[in-house]
Amino acid sequence: MNRLFKAAVTDNEQIKKDHYLLTLQPLKKINRPEPGNFFMLAVDSGLDPLLKRPFSIHRWLGHDFQILYRVAGRGTGILSKRRAGDLLDVIGPLGNEFPAAKTHDKIILIAGGLGIAPIFSLAEKLKKKRPLLFYGARTKEELLCIDELKTLGIETIMSTDDGTLGYKGVTTDILKKFLTQNSKLKTQNCLFACGPKPMLIALSLLAQKYDLKGYMALEQNMACGLGTCLGCVVNTIDGFKRVCKEGPVFSIDEIVWGDNSGPQNS
Repeated sequence: MNRLFKAAVTDNEQIKKDHYLLTLQPLKKINRPEPGNFFMLAVDSGLDPLLKRPFSIHRWLGHDFQILYRVAGRGTGILSKRRAGDLLDVIGPLGNEFPAAKTHDKIILIAGGLGIAPIFSLAEKLKKKRPLLFYGARTKEELLCIDELKTLGIETIMSTDDGTLGYKGVTTDILKKFLTQNSKLKTQNCLFACGPKPMLIALSLLAQKYDLKGYMALEQNMACGLGTCLGCVVNTIDGFKRVCKEGPVFSIDEIVWGDNSGPQNS
């Protein structure tokens, strides 16, 4: 099935300061996206900006789908101006998905900031397994989907860097305290995470210390989304891999943190 299609904007709701929930209706049948997959969106119908932007699947609504995004630059600023009826060029779904959880696994989800976008999709899929979600952001204004998580019945432990909601501190410190207090559960836990790089680095160290298995979806700038430009490579234990093609979901012990930039042309 051709992954290039046009989609009509049916809603583009501002849910918090600088944060929007975009609902798109494909004009043809597309493959069902799974948690971890992403789409490349052209934010405007012209050639400026030229490159499409990558966005994780947030929710699949049976035919329509939703993208959760933050206005962080010119491209997302243009996207925030799109209104119902506007048509966007889209490629997807792309990338791999979070692996299926095993029957005996106790699922722990970890989201930092906008990393809640794909983690919410996964929480919705795994809700019958009653996962535990650790969700943190810099301030309460950046914690999203709280009411929706309650509707799903997902137990959520929230934290903010400034202490304005939930525990004060970073998500991985709260998780570390939980693991220390529940040492008997360590071998059963399987982590699924998405968030900023510092959070994922700390999470990788925790997984190594406590011998935990898990997977993380990387947030990475992309140019093509198809694996041809090599603009999104990261260093792994098996050499450089493309986040858009071999990822964005990787095993928690697979990434070699540090300088994750790939070979550069001089």
